[in-house]
Amino acid sequence: MDIDYHAIAPEIVLALTIMAVLVVDMLPVDKYYTAVVGLVGLFASAVPLLTLGVLSDEGTRTMLGGSYVVDDYALVLKGLFLVTGFVSLLISVGYLENDRFYQGEFYFLLLCSVGGAVVMASSRDLLTMFIGLEVVTAPAFLMAGWRKGDARSNESALKFFITGVLAATILVFGMSLVYGTTGALTFDGIRTATAGTGLGEEPAFILGLVFILVGFGFKVSAVPFHFWAPDTYEGAPTPVAAYVSVGSKTAGFVGLLSMCYLAFAEVADIWGPAIWLLAAVSMTVGNLTALRQTNIVRLLGYSSVAQGGFILVPFAMAASLDQVGLQDAFFATVTYLLIYAFMNLGAFAVVIAGARKVGSGEIADWGGLSTYSPATAGMLAVFFLSLAGIPPLAGWFAKLVMFRAVLSEFSNSWAAVLAAIAAVNAVIAFFYYARVVAAAWFSPVPERVAADEARERDYAPSLALALGITVVAVVVVGVFPGLLAFFGEATEALVASP
Repeated sequence: MDIDYHAIAPEIVLALTIMAVLVVDMLPVDKYYTAVVGLVGLFASAVPLLTLGVLSDEGTRTMLGGSYVVDDYALVLKGLFLVTGFVSLLISVGYLENDRFYQGEFYFLLLCSVGGAVVMASSRDLLTMFIGLEVVTAPAFLMAGWRKGDARSNESALKFFITGVLAATILVFGMSLVYGTTGALTFDGIRTATAGTGLGEEPAFILGLVFILVGFGFKVSAVPFHFWAPDTYEGAPTPVAAYVSVGSKTAGFVGLLSMCYLAFAEVADIWGPAIWLLAAVSMTVGNLTALRQTNIVRLLGYSSVAQGGFILVPFAMAASLDQVGLQDAFFATVTYLLIYAFMNLGAFAVVIAGARKVGSGEIADWGGLSTYSPATAGMLAVFFLSLAGIPPLAGWFAKLVMFRAVLSEFSNSWAAVLAAIAAVNAVIAFFYYARVVAAAWFSPVPERVAADEARERDYAPSLALALGITVVAVVVVGVFPGLLAFFGEATEALVASP
């Protein structure tokens, strides 16, 4: 069996990095160096992506009988996961050092999770997709409970673990039904088996497809499978919440993208309405519940649920789109994922920075933040207003491509209804994002917050670097959206041919 080592070079470098972190952790050196090794390894893993995408003209590379494919879609998503891991690791360094957590094991688990996500981007069969997804989520179960002496952290880890295992069980059962009815493991094989054969009308196949949607619904925290997310985000260490809200969530969307557009492309009339319902309910429930939150991390938890609903919107119209419309919908979803990653990582990073200044996660305590930490308040405004979709920040372009995808079928009454729901929810979201920004800039400093002491509480250089990366990305992409649109357009080849 031929293995293209150039194609899997990112995975190889990342695996070597994971082993190097283990070795360094056992050496009698400062544990800080395990983070350095992880950061260098993630950067090195991205180098082969450039050589594959820019310097190579071989195009799509297929291995393992079609089960593992490296194409433009895979390269873009691998790059997103590596950047997510890099920024998440930067966010984690100061946090772990300040509270004297175990560091080497944490970085090892984080890198393993990133490795699973990188594998998922190239997975083209049921087996590698499921294994990759579980490698993403299993380390996150442990990281969510990293504050071992905190009862809330333990509760969040347990809730995350139980729902994660339940989701995995439902997902693998659905995959077994699909395999049993089609006799195929690869996505191409499943698509061929369902093309014009009537197999898509078989109850066992439909049940398997529904179970797969439910399993991924848990992973992307879509309503009504979202109940674990806000509690986990609030109880877990904030860097873990940042990673789970972006890395783990994006991995779930990548699995959903690959399976719906490749394996189940011929039965879009089955999963399309289900995705429509998930999108509409997730946006509405997530935003309405976020309006009532007083804790900023919990607010971001429900915000993440709502943002997941926006990402699902282009999916919903796939059954009624022509080939051009299908490519636009795919482009919209991938572009939204890319922008969402920088916005949400930055939002959690600024929450860590702000909580260090304020000493609390309650929104009321963030009043007057701009008077004693204007830089933190400024970055807070950038990320939260970007999440709300306010120009010229990157979030406006994410909303634009989402609406453009659904409005291309505006003559379809279901598309019109979904567009209206998304528009109303975009307005609702603005209110709770703006409430946090208004508190930081226009409210007085609460008596219980010692502003003089807060000025002295600085945050780690690694966190400052993470904030710098995400702020620059959000601002630059907002002003020059074509920079990120290029990567979204590169992924359209996945659905270019019917």
